Amino acid sequence: MSNTSSSDLLNNAVARTRRFHRAVTTEAGVLDDSFLGRGRPLGPARVLNAIGHGRRDVTEIRGYLGLDSGLMSRLLRGLEDEGLVTVSPDPQDARRRLAALTTKGAEEFAAYDALSDDQAARILARYPRPETLLAAMDIVATALGIERTEIIETDPRDPRAVACLSAYYEELGQRLKTGFDVSLSADPEATAMMSPRGAFLVAISDGMPIGCVGLKGTDKGYAEVKRLWTAPSARGMGLAKRLMAVLEDRARDLGIGLLRLDSNSALPEAIAMYRSAGWTEIDRFNDDPYPDHFFEKAL
Repeated sequence: MSNTSSSDLLNNAVARTRRFHRAVTTEAGVLDDSFLGRGRPLGPARVLNAIGHGRRDVTEIRGYLGLDSGLMSRLLRGLEDEGLVTVSPDPQDARRRLAALTTKGAEEFAAYDALSDDQAARILARYPRPETLLAAMDIVATALGIERTEIIETDPRDPRAVACLSAYYEELGQRLKTGFDVSLSADPEATAMMSPRGAFLVAISDGMPIGCVGLKGTDKGYAEVKRLWTAPSARGMGLAKRLMAVLEDRARDLGIGLLRLDSNSALPEAIAMYRSAGWTEIDRFNDDPYPDHFFEKAL
């Protein structure tokens, strides 16, 4: 093989993507008759996992796993025959079917969880720089699941919200020349970012929080947008814009007609996004020591 063709092969995006597919499907045991040695293939194991993690509505599970109705019915029937799952009509809506784990099913779910944890640990142990490998996994998982990413409203003290906020504060500490101490900033009370005064949104990608933004209610004739953050793995895919759009809609629902926010020159991508989204720069409106750019938007 010539040097030119070798170079072409190494830079062939399609070939590299297909190699990735083969590596992942082999490692995940997609073709195994006994996934993780538990006596059934990956399909029913994934259905069992979804139910074990709190997804009960059969239609929701089918959409989450990307299954057609016929295959979903067969997989559920097989799990029922094993005594792992029960399926019954929703008492509130007979058109919906709800799935639940039996005691035996809960034990099998726990066994899968333990084996999956061990498998993950072995994969990470093979690579000398596990954090680099994890960062690559985060990018792939986020990119492949970006269209399925949910934006939920939650208490800002929810563990998923706290995880996002902690990452946000850590990043500000690294990017701002002055560092960042949340106790010195205009940190809003949690209740100011909860209905009916405000809201707190978290973006969830297959159970993992990858972004957040808060709406802080005030008595000053406007509300403030606070703590907009997206995980590095999600940047460039429009998630921040989506969070802002959902937050603006939520503000309208709460009867809020004017929004303000502040930012710092060390975050040029955020400032560029605000300008492109119709925010107008205004004079300083608070005494927070960290921001040096201030914006307003009428809804």
